[in-house]
Amino acid sequence: MRRDGCTAEQVGGAGDDACDVRATDPAGRIWVIQCKHRRDGDRGAAVGVGVLQQVNGTARQVHGADIAVVLTDGRFSSKAIPWGREHRIHLVDRRVLGEGAAGSRPLWDLLDRIPPPHRPTALS
Repeated sequence: MRRDGCTAEQVGGAGDDACDVRATDPAGRIWVIQCKHRRDGDRGAAVGVGVLQQVNGTARQVHGADIAVVLTDGRFSSKAIPWGREHRIHLVDRRVLGEGAAGSRPLWDLLDRIPPPHRPTALS
């Protein structure tokens, strides 16, 4: 997030209310990102609806998110994908994470249905 011009802080740890990273992008939008590591990558256990429900319960209400994201170096369950879409939680799996890490485009260009900027910027 910092690479793409955001201010970002690591929040994660005990009592983080399902937020590992809180960032503000150049357009003024607040991002709340919950990260889930999977030791076996996309061959391991999928991130399920339960994680998304936790984020849904805190991202906007507790952390003031405009954009809620669950990010994993693995994959999402088949039920988590539509659930996330329905509840406006962006899912970043191993493939999207790799594309973003390659540095060619900021995360907001890789995701669908990102809300408009709070303030005019070169991004809009």
